[in-house]
Amino acid sequence: MSEKTSVNPVKYFLSGGFGGVCTVAAGHPLDTIKVRLQTMPKPAPGEAPVYTGTWDCAKQTFKREGFLGFYKGMGAPIAAVAPIFAISFLGFGVGKRMQMKSPEDELTLTQLFLAGAFSGIFTTSIMTPGERIKCLLQIQQGGTAPPKYAGPVDAIKQLYKEGGIRSMYKGTVATLLRDVPASGMYFMTYELIQRILKRRSENGEIGVTSTIFAGGSAGIANWLVAMPADVLKSRLQTAPEGTYPNGMRDAFKVLMKEEGPRSLYKGVIPVMLRAFPANAACFIGFELCMNFLNYVAPNY
Repeated sequence: MSEKTSVNPVKYFLSGGFGGVCTVAAGHPLDTIKVRLQTMPKPAPGEAPVYTGTWDCAKQTFKREGFLGFYKGMGAPIAAVAPIFAISFLGFGVGKRMQMKSPEDELTLTQLFLAGAFSGIFTTSIMTPGERIKCLLQIQQGGTAPPKYAGPVDAIKQLYKEGGIRSMYKGTVATLLRDVPASGMYFMTYELIQRILKRRSENGEIGVTSTIFAGGSAGIANWLVAMPADVLKSRLQTAPEGTYPNGMRDAFKVLMKEEGPRSLYKGVIPVMLRAFPANAACFIGFELCMNFLNYVAPNY
């Protein structure tokens, strides 16, 4: 994904969409565990928590729901992930192009971060309702909430009936606060590692192993930045209406009062276990699709 080649937003859009599908396929099971850990209620004094940790959550999920339990709520991200990642990579491509005076320019790390942050703004309109539906489906049936939704379509119908479009977009601010800085870190880290590995390569080329390492590392960097806002987003999007009248501010106050600062990284283990393979898969998919498009349309 070198900026020394033509930055074509259409190719970024198509390649990003394919990379997004690869991401969900590789990472959804651990995402389900993450959401269940983030949204489980604080146990009463003398009462055991719903899950004691990542492994316990995985065991309980498998015991109660089988292997498919890890893929709860996958319909929503699969339906949205192609356009989300397509728009994200499109936004990054546009952000890069806006700062380049010529195709030969090598952007600074700050410019790469800004291009990545720009992409985070692009995705919020699709990301927020998709995340809301995903989280609600993930915490039911073996999670902490009784079954309420039959699937993504039923969730959309019920949410719209209960609160209209506003209900669908609950958690928009939290999503923006998560995705803008995290996306900047994500793309900047990937490009930086690719540059370093390319310069150390004997033939100056980037192989599959380098792409896996750079993509996985980018995913970890992304979540180190995104985790606190993601916890607040999950709490906010899965809480009953009226729980947090002032939105993210109230969610933050309650979380700090009841569970302390460490709660902002609740679910961090499954997140980090997921981050490397899922995002390595994303960039492998992206690079494969981009190479294919450059082969079939080299001058476009």
